[in-house]
Order: sequence, then C-alpha cells, then structure tokens
Amino acid sequence: MMQGKALSGRFWNSKVKSQNVTGKEKWLGYLLGPCGALLFNAVMATYLNVYYTDVLGLGTLWGGLFLVIFPIISKILDAITNVAMGAIIDRTRTRQGKARPWLLLSAPLLAVTGVLLFVVPSGNEVLQIVWVMLSYNLYYSIAYTMYCMSHNLMVPLSTRNTSQRGVLAVFNNISSIMMSGIIVALVFPMLIIPSLGTSKALWIICMSVLSCLTLPLVFVEYYFTKERLSQETSQTDEKKIPFRLQLKAVFSDKFMLILLGYFLLYTVSSQLKNMALPYYCNYVLGTYSDGITQTLVSVLGGIPMGIGIFAVWPLAKKFGKKNVTVVGFLLYALGSAICWIAPANLYVVLVGQFIKNIGGLPCAYVFMALFADTLDHMEWKNGFRCDGLAMSVYSVIITAASGIVTGIFNGGISAAGYLAPETVTSMPALTDAMQKIIENGDGTFSIIFNQPASVTTAFVLFFVGVEAIAGIVFALMLFPVNVEKTVGRKQAVIRARQKSACEARGEIWIEPEVRAAQEQREQDAAAEEIYREELKSRCQKNHLDYDAQLAAHIEKLRLKEEKLQQKQLIAEQKAEKKAELAEKKREEKLASLTPEQRAVKEAKERSAAEKDESKWCREEEKGERTYLAMQAALEKESARAQ
Repeated sequence: MMQGKALSGRFWNSKVKSQNVTGKEKWLGYLLGPCGALLFNAVMATYLNVYYTDVLGLGTLWGGLFLVIFPIISKILDAITNVAMGAIIDRTRTRQGKARPWLLLSAPLLAVTGVLLFVVPSGNEVLQIVWVMLSYNLYYSIAYTMYCMSHNLMVPLSTRNTSQRGVLAVFNNISSIMMSGIIVALVFPMLIIPSLGTSKALWIICMSVLSCLTLPLVFVEYYFTKERLSQETSQTDEKKIPFRLQLKAVFSDKFMLILLGYFLLYTVSSQLKNMALPYYCNYVLGTYSDGITQTLVSVLGGIPMGIGIFAVWPLAKKFGKKNVTVVGFLLYALGSAICWIAPANLYVVLVGQFIKNIGGLPCAYVFMALFADTLDHMEWKNGFRCDGLAMSVYSVIITAASGIVTGIFNGGISAAGYLAPETVTSMPALTDAMQKIIENGDGTFSIIFNQPASVTTAFVLFFVGVEAIAGIVFALMLFPVNVEKTVGRKQAVIRARQKSACEARGEIWIEPEVRAAQEQREQDAAAEEIYREELKSRCQKNHLDYDAQLAAHIEKLRLKEEKLQQKQLIAEQKAEKKAELAEKKREEKLASLTPEQRAVKEAKERSAAEKDESKWCREEEKGERTYLAMQAALEKESARAQ
C-alpha cells in the first residue's frame, strides 16, 4: 500500500495541469499511452493459445487436459490477485492519486513477464509445464492485473464532467480498437503470422519486441493522466470503509449487478470468438495462415469501428448511452446470425461481420462511461466510493470467465478431434489428409491437416453462434439501466455533502477545481523559481546576459498564456454559437407548428418532465434511506473499532 509522501517529488507529477480535460490528456494519456499494453494483450488473446497448441505442441499434453485445466487454475489465482489489487488501490493515498502509481509500477513488470511467456525451454516436458504456468501467472495474475485495474479506473477517476468523461472513454477505447482491430486484425494475419509459421525462434523475437514496447508507452499513460476525483478526498474527512460494507454497496446495487452480469456474458462470448478466429479462418474459410482470409474477416468486419469514432458519441449524447448500446446489440445479434447462416461463405461472413461491428460500436466506445456513471450513482447512494472493489469484481469476473472459456475452447476442440500441425525433417508426399505444408525457416517443415467436420462445427459455434444469441441477451439485460438520466443531480448532492462535512469540521470549503488550480499555481511558481536559478547558473557558466535571457523567457511565457486565453475564448464563442443555433432551430421548429400542434407538443414535454421528476423524487427518497442506513452502519463500525 502506498501512502503519505510516496511519489511526492516534482518529477512524478502529472503533466496535465488543467481541471478540464486537455488535448494532451486525450491524445497521449488515453489514446497513445495504452497502445503498448493493449496491443500485446490483444495479441495474447488471439495467438497465445495458437503458440501453445501449434508451436509448443501442448494441445496433446496429458491427453489434451493440460490446456483445459491449467487456464482454469491460473484464472482462479488471477481472480484472487484482482480482489487484492482492488483493495490495495482503494487504500492507496499518494499525491499522484490511487490508481496512477500502480500504472507506473506495472510498466517494467509487463515488459519482463511478456518476454517470459514465450522463451519456454525445449526438451524437458516437466520444465516446460512449470515455465508455462509460472510465466502465464506472472504476466496475467500480477503484471497485467496491476495494469488493467489501474488503467480501467482512470476514466471514472478523471473527472465528474460526464461529457468530458465520455470523450475520454471514447479515446480510451479507440486505443483498444486500433490495436486489436487494425494491428492484430490486419498486420498480424497478413504479414507477421505467415512469416512466423511454427518457428519458435521467430515467435520469441517478435513477441519480445512487442512486450518491450509496453514500457515507454505505459510511462506516457502515467504522465498524461490525472485523477481529479482523488483530489477531492483531500478536503474531506475520509473514513476507512470496512470491506464488508464495500461488498454490500457493490452487490446491493441493481445497476451494478446488471453491469457485472453483462461483463460476465460479454467476456464469455467475445473470448470464445477471439480464440476461435484464427482457427475458423484457417480451417473453415481459408487455408492455414494464408495471410488474407483472417485479414479480410477482421478488417472488413472492423471498418465500422474506424468510421464509428466520429458518430457514436454524438448519437450517445442525443439518445443516451444506454439506448444506443441496446439498439447496437440488436444489430450485433443480426450480423452474427447472418454469418451463422452460411459460415463457410466468405462473402456472407464479411457482410455479417460488417453489420455486427456496427452494432458493437456503442459497446466499444461509450460503455465504460456508463460504468463510470454507475460508480457515481453508488457514491451518491452509499456516501463513499468503492471504485477499486467494483473494478476488482469486474476484473475477477472477466478473469474467471476467460480462464473457464479457455478451458472450454481447448476441451471442446480436443474432444471434437482437433489435429495440430506436425513437424517433420523432410518434405513428405502430399496426402488427402493434408491441407498445407509450410516451411518453418529452420530446415524443417510442418504438415497442416484438414480438420474433421466435428471440429469445424465447433469453430463455427464458437466464432459466430454464441455471439448471435448473446447480442439479444445483452439488449434485454441493459434495457433497465437508466442511471445516466439522474447522474448530474447525484453529483450535485455528492458535492453538497462534501461541503457540509468540511464546514462541520470548522474548515473553509474550497471547490475542488479552485483548490486544484491554486495548487497548480503554487507548483508552477516553485518550478519557475527553480528554472530561474538554473538559468542564472547557466548564464554565468556560458557568459550570457541573464537579464536578456530572463526577459526572453518571460516574453515566451506571456505569448503562451495569451495563446491559451485566445484558445479558451474561441472555444467559449463556439459553444455560445452552437447554443444559439440550437435555440434558433428549436424556435423555427416551433414556429412551423400550428397552435394546436404546439399545445400538444408542450403538453407532452410537460408530462414527460413531470414523469421524470416523479421518478427522481422516488429514487431520491429511496437513495436517502440507503445513505442514512449506510452512514449508521459506518458509525457503528467506527464505535466498535474504538
């Protein structure tokens, strides 16, 4: 646990100074920074199992049971570390926040453990088993758990401004989509995987390079993110929340339970699809690592993910994050069903994948913003935040599900009779059983077999069948989640409670934004003083005119400030103009109506407003009862501890 003055030095400070989300924050912290870790993890999700089955030949180990049992056991351990990591994050108190320090620590661990995943010794079966199990758990249970937990909390902890938070969620998911939907979907199947073949040495080199890329990029994510919500707690008398009450807060909230159930099913369906993708393309649609089939399926199916960047958030703002997500999942189910109709027809599959990915846009880009709204809702209802625990439960679900899914997938294809590539020392004669022979690059060749019908049926079910059913289930599950309608009101209540608690202690309340701005000015002043001392020393050493150099520096700062003010002014003018145009458009629309039509419209709007207000009053009353009960429980626990 990190507390007190940990990472308090100026060197560790976030490079983001504004209380509003900045361009640097979006582009560097949420888009570029996560690319390294997300790219490597996306590669692992799709190809690590291929490396185990086709390169290391572990698919037949223990009669095919090793790749069934080992992932499940490993994910149980991973689930335990996720819970522990969530508790650690919730108890972390540093100047840099509670999640960002763990981002920093995860960077070197990701790089080292990522390499260890692939440098598996040859020859000794027992040593291979031990190495695979240790490296897998060092990466997933420790390094990636540390990164994933802290990374996923950055959007909820970044700001209470729902619009800005939504933008960060979009940028965050662009990074994920860009890595998995472009690099892994386009570059890997077309250029890299065919070049690697089943050569262990080439796999090690390639994956080690990717693993090491995570180190500098995670540093970028650390420096260009900011925990504004964590800064709020420094002015409040934050109590230590018992773990039992945190669990109660998480598992008694209907919105959170729905979202956690959704995460479980989504992980199962998407993980099965991701694992099946290379096998489905190799044996159902094309030939083994032909360099084109998987690329077409992934890229053409993923084109909507690129186009949707510009459309999905405006739609979410207009119709609601939940509403567009529900409609999206209905399209998601339709696209998967089209693929299921003719799973061996490449053209039909491409059309289906295109439609499916249009439907997946809201889930990909805005869903975590809805999760962040739910965390604010829980804070309003209970009087405390439990981000770390909520995220750890989320991670446990995903982790456990992915382990079970890995076991199901490997067990399923093994039971169906999957035939792994076999390596030989000479070019054999072609037989009807062979699909393809590939050169490994080390003087040996691998025979790729045609798969039995039972195996291809399993690949089809895992790749498209499960998601066709899941899309309808997702839409039904998310329909009742209307938390975003009242999140603004709830945030106002949270702020009012913080102010009251501060004043009750006899302290002067300062708005978090104002206080943060003051602290930033103090930091800037201290940094400026240090710079001037360094400038004076440099001028003396190089025989330069200190006054002239200082004047140039001051002028540079003035121009920078002037440019910033001009930029803010332009932004304000654009916002005002946009509001004016919207109001003008509304007035023109009203003017086009007859008095009777206008009266009907106004009556409908009034009725809807009254209905929403009535719902809010009932929710407010119920939430207040929950809040008072939770506060009483906290007081009881505090008295018991004393």
